[in-house]
Amino acid sequence: MTRIYLIRHAEAEGNLYRIAQGQHDSNLTDRGWRQVRALEKRFESVRVDAVYSSDLYRTCATASALYRPKNLPLQRRKDLREIYVGAWEQRTWGDIARTEAQAMDDFGSRMDRWKIPGAETPGEVLTRIRAAVEEIAAENPGRTVAVFCHGYAIRLLLANLQGYTLAETGGKQPTGDNTAVSLLEAENGTMRIVFQNDSQHLQTPEYLAGEKVRKRATALEPGLWFAPLTLPEHAGLLQEAAGAAWGEGGEARLLPSGADCAAMVGYLDEEPVGVLQLGPEPGRIFLAYIRAERRKRGFGVQLIGQAVQHTRAGGGERLWAALPPQSEAEPFFRDCGFRPAEQTAGGYMVFVKNIGFDREILGKS
Repeated sequence: MTRIYLIRHAEAEGNLYRIAQGQHDSNLTDRGWRQVRALEKRFESVRVDAVYSSDLYRTCATASALYRPKNLPLQRRKDLREIYVGAWEQRTWGDIARTEAQAMDDFGSRMDRWKIPGAETPGEVLTRIRAAVEEIAAENPGRTVAVFCHGYAIRLLLANLQGYTLAETGGKQPTGDNTAVSLLEAENGTMRIVFQNDSQHLQTPEYLAGEKVRKRATALEPGLWFAPLTLPEHAGLLQEAAGAAWGEGGEARLLPSGADCAAMVGYLDEEPVGVLQLGPEPGRIFLAYIRAERRKRGFGVQLIGQAVQHTRAGGGERLWAALPPQSEAEPFFRDCGFRPAEQTAGGYMVFVKNIGFDREILGKS
């Protein structure tokens, strides 16, 4: 009999920033790395003979909780990847909900109906995930293995092993938490579930001491969508933002055009609720603002998500912001993983966030 620990990846950027990740590579969040450490502690005394992972970065990074301390090679498999969502990849869930509401609902609740051009169907994902896990089981008779995979793919497989159809999966099979652990037993060509979606390692006092409650209107609130900031259309919002943020003397202006500059407005449905300006230096957050009445709902961090996407697309590996002494923005940036790095001649403190990838986890020297 083969024992298979099927583990979802830790919290990644798309989970936090409300962006459809699909098969796009994204990094783990600070919270995700804390989950990795908790997972390592959970498996500290558990025998594991082999570690497999989807070849996407977020699963390989999560798998480091086991393969590094146990000194095992990481076996990367493309067929363990998350569903490829075609034109949805790297779009915000807010944008998708606004333009394709029925398809988004079907994606989570009626997998048998979901199909968009260029994307895999849930049925195709189920076929390849089940085949991959069955092959791993056949290659490891009598052994215990860990398989790191993705939320949607795991959900499809667990539902299938319980006899649920794709039409039933949405209503009967929940998505496990990040780093949730399921245990399968495989023997004589059959697989059964011993337990599923267990996240007890995230309930320890040690882990919970670092948790920060995140508020959303509802658990499924998709978040913001973004459009370019233009004048004079957004002049009032820009002026409001510049006056309330740390800014440079409260000046309201568009930054000069250039590869490292970007200016965008975040919308909740059709309401403009925030502004992000990047540049003129690479990776610099010049302005980030959410209207007061829309704060405490996780929208500010979605601005950071847009900054990550823009900066990484240009080859950058860090974000930074220069804040004046005792800035009201400092707690926000610290919560988003920024740390003080240096003080400017003008007395501003530069806060920096690394957004680069670990080259060893990437499989590069």
